[in-house]
Order: sequence, then C-alpha cells, then structure tokens
Amino acid sequence: MDKKFWATALTLSGTMIGAGILGMPYVFSKSGFIIGMFWLVFLGLLILYVNLCLGEITLRTKKIHQLPGYMEKYLGKTGKKIMIFAMFFGIYAALLAYLIGEGQSFSMLFFDNANYSIPFALGFWFVMTLLLREGISGLKKIESFGVVLTGTMIIFLFVFFANGINVENLSYSNPGSFFIPFGVVLFALLGFSSIPEMRIEILKKEKLLGKAIIFGNFIPIFLYAIFCLAFLGVFGKNVTEVATLSSGSFIPALGIFTMMAAFFVLSISLKNVFIYDLKKKNNSFFFVSLFPLLLYFLMNIFDVADFARILGIGGAVSGGLTIIMILFMNLKAKEYGDRKPEYSVPMNWFIFGILSFIFLAGIVLEVGRF
Repeated sequence: MDKKFWATALTLSGTMIGAGILGMPYVFSKSGFIIGMFWLVFLGLLILYVNLCLGEITLRTKKIHQLPGYMEKYLGKTGKKIMIFAMFFGIYAALLAYLIGEGQSFSMLFFDNANYSIPFALGFWFVMTLLLREGISGLKKIESFGVVLTGTMIIFLFVFFANGINVENLSYSNPGSFFIPFGVVLFALLGFSSIPEMRIEILKKEKLLGKAIIFGNFIPIFLYAIFCLAFLGVFGKNVTEVATLSSGSFIPALGIFTMMAAFFVLSISLKNVFIYDLKKKNNSFFFVSLFPLLLYFLMNIFDVADFARILGIGGAVSGGLTIIMILFMNLKAKEYGDRKPEYSVPMNWFIFGILSFIFLAGIVLEVGRF
C-alpha cells in the first residue's frame, strides 16, 4: 500500500476519532464492559458497511460532491433538507456536550470539584467565540493537531493504566442497561463527512477506496476498545461521565485539549455552512456562537446538562437519520448512477428495511431516555 492509501485511510480515522470517546467508558460502566464492547463491535461493523455504501455512491457519480450534494442528486431537495437537519442536530449536540465537559474539566483541574463548571464553561465559550470571530488560518493543521493529540493520549493512557487494570471491573454486566451505550458509541463512530474527501484524495487510484475505508474504520474501533479497557479496568463503576476526570492528576488536561480542538473544528464547519451554503452570513454569529450558549444555560436550568446523555441523543438522532438516508441513497445510486464503480456492496430493500428499523428504534429509545 502506498502513501496515498494510508493518507486516505487516516482521513476517515481522524474524522471518527474525537471527543466522543470521552463519554464511552461511563456508558460502558452502566451496562458492563462486555455489553459495551458488543455495541462497539456491532455498531462499528454496521458503520463500516454504511461507509462502504457511501464510498460506492461517490464512485457511481462522475461529478464530485460533498455529502449535501450527493443527497440532492439522488434524493432531491427533501433529502438534502433532512440531511442538513441531521447534521445540525449532531453538531449542536456536540457543541453543547463540549461546553458541559469543558466547564467540568476546568473546574476539576483548578478546584478539584465541579462547583465552578458554569463560569468556566462561559469563559471557554468566550475564548472560542473570539477565535471564531477573528478567524484562524490553517484549520487543517489545528484539526490534525487534535487528532494526533487524541491518538497519542489513547496509547499513552493505556500504557499508563495497564498495571492497574482490575479484571473484576470488566467482568460484571447489567442487562437492564443493555441499550445505554448505543447513542454514545454511535456518536463516536460517525465520520461520514470524510468519505467524499477520501474520494478526492484517492483520485486516479479509486480501486483502493474500499480498502482505505476498511482500514480507516478499524483503527478507531481498536483505539476505542483499549481506551475503555483502561479506564473501566482501573476505575470500574467510579469512572466519570468525562472519562479523563476520573483521575486527579494531569490527565484532565488531555481531555480539555481534545474537546477544545473538536469544539473549534465543528464551530468553523457550522459557520461555513451558514455563510456559504445557507447564505446567512449576518445570522451566523447568533447560530454558531450564541445559540449553543443559550442551549447550555437552558440545559442547566432544566437540570439535564448531562455530558453522556447529550452525546447519546446526538449520536442516535443525527447518526441514525444520516445512516438511513445514505442507505436509501445507495439504492438510488445503483439505479441512476452515471459511472461504473470500482466496488459494489450488497444492498436491497430487505437490508435497507432491517438496518433502518435498527436505527429508527435507536432514535426512539434514546429520545425516550432523554
């Protein structure tokens, strides 16, 4: 495999690996490690299949688009609107969760308790807003820094905690909480926006796209598994919602930088959608900066500012809707695509129905828990 292949594969891995990982040990602690690993492997394989479906769609289309463009081509304006709603829902859920997580992390770091979470969240929001208003060049470098930091953190923490892992913390299970990890795990596995970018990167070597998707998909699954193994093995049921807050040493700082990078990249992406796609430049400050802060205060007022819960509903609703639309789009692309693809995945109405039912049920159950 050449450098182009690995660079393309890591594009998917880098998009998938993000701050969502910080909520996984907590939901695993509720269900038990074995049940949590079931969801990681099961959803990881389903996401791999959906990513391959989306890759096939890009290969069946002569003109290169971003995800909204493919949606509009094969599912019309209605499909594009549903996809934009799903994207907005996921981004706002993530921004809200990161405000919650950063407030708690800074408070724990400086005062060893969460009593000052709201002031620190407000301070974090203010700094991020200034950076967004000024505009920062080299976004790709900032995003890459966040990805490298997260990957390094996972390996380091596993080595750091390895000797303290207690097998008893990994052996219990709670079937009554079987579904709890679903939304958070799904959130942590989402990376659909990178597939069109991979299609561009692999240009003239399209036959490698399928393998790049497979390799890029399995790297996060492996890293998530050892991250959860380390934290759950050491802290068991005492692991916190933001996993890096479980340790009172320097480790919370690593979670802070991970969430900071993710918050910034998502905010820039959201800002660009409002300016370039929706042509609402004058309203972008409210929707990108003020609206997430308003959501944060509302969640605190109604006492539902729960890091893992927000990630869960964001993953289930945003991920579930997007997956269903991609599967439907694949059926349409097989019929109306204008290019012969380098690979094709099995897809029919039965498969579409089964998978759609799984993710629709996930949406209903996660919303019901919220």
